[in-house]
Amino acid sequence: MMRSVLSVILACVASIAGAADVNTAIIRVEYPQLAPISRFEEKTADLAFAGADLATQDNQTTGQFLGHNFKTIHVAAEPADVVSAAAELRAKGIEIIVVSARADELLAIADAAQDALILNAGAADTALRGAECRANVLHLTPSDAMRADAVAQFSVWKKWTRWFLVRGSNPADIQLAEEYKRAAKKFGVNVVEEREILDTGGSRRADTGHVLVQKQIPVLVQNPKRHDVVIAADASDVFAPYLPFHLWDPRPVLGSAGLRPVSFNPATESWGGTQFQTRFEKLSGRYVTEADYDAWLALRAVGEAVVRTGSADPSDLRTFMLSDDFELAAFKGQPVTFRKWNGQMRQPILLYDGRINASVSPQEGFLHPVSPLDTLGADEPETDCKAFGE
Repeated sequence: MMRSVLSVILACVASIAGAADVNTAIIRVEYPQLAPISRFEEKTADLAFAGADLATQDNQTTGQFLGHNFKTIHVAAEPADVVSAAAELRAKGIEIIVVSARADELLAIADAAQDALILNAGAADTALRGAECRANVLHLTPSDAMRADAVAQFSVWKKWTRWFLVRGSNPADIQLAEEYKRAAKKFGVNVVEEREILDTGGSRRADTGHVLVQKQIPVLVQNPKRHDVVIAADASDVFAPYLPFHLWDPRPVLGSAGLRPVSFNPATESWGGTQFQTRFEKLSGRYVTEADYDAWLALRAVGEAVVRTGSADPSDLRTFMLSDDFELAAFKGQPVTFRKWNGQMRQPILLYDGRINASVSPQEGFLHPVSPLDTLGADEPETDCKAFGE
């Protein structure tokens, strides 16, 4: 009897609010890569997918009371197949797609599906929020600029204002180093010296790997100019994890190793994080990663927009998500929102040492007329993004 009464109530609420079937998908691109630097970093089969599943469960828990029904499809695709994979999803009526991929594949999907809503849950390239922005792409993953600014603010707060920048030799490493140099200039930090460590290939897990590193890295970074900290720019994950204990001079390491700027991590228990961690671990049987959290955040943003608008139309959702009415609880101490000028979600950046969150940026004292969160990354007057102004 109680169940039938509840069914009637739910049906009435749904008829008033406008029930919606919300069919979404997540595309995770599979890239060829070397073995990870440690077996602790082996890629799991459900990477990012588990975060999407938790978000879908959360959306369904909330949405069912309004008659909404949420479903998410998983797609693992090779880089060359991403456009066809997206086309197959759209042929099934799916116009809301989370993408866990690098910049090239994200842009390929966005350009081939311009009337779909694409949610970036993987690519941190600052250009995607600038000159290469797309009107149909919203970014959940923090940009490299946001991460670099988070490190720079903490460094300034600690009065560590002399940086020794050590970067890799790959294009992504060089670009990341540029972000750190930009952040240093923005916050009044002095990059006293910059050096390159060449990526010579090969396995980082060979029996002699750590032996060679122990001999080579101190020589490569010997006798630097006087500095307070070492900033590692190693987007390729080649050398940075070895830096903290193989420097010529003992100094803190920040950036790609040591204290790292991340969107989320399994140590986060503040702001209700414990219940998030518990639910994720129950679902997946493992600790959360940034890829999982970013995918979760993407679909939770969709769920919140659906509940508030009663619509599953990508255009309606995008409009609401970019409006002043949208905000989302994200287990980071304050609601998160989207920047209207480039589609980037503004959010705190956690500074994580592998065991604890040592700090959170933006740091106290860094002010902004709209939100302190806008001290991280490109502010509206600085943006190169044109698509969101059209």
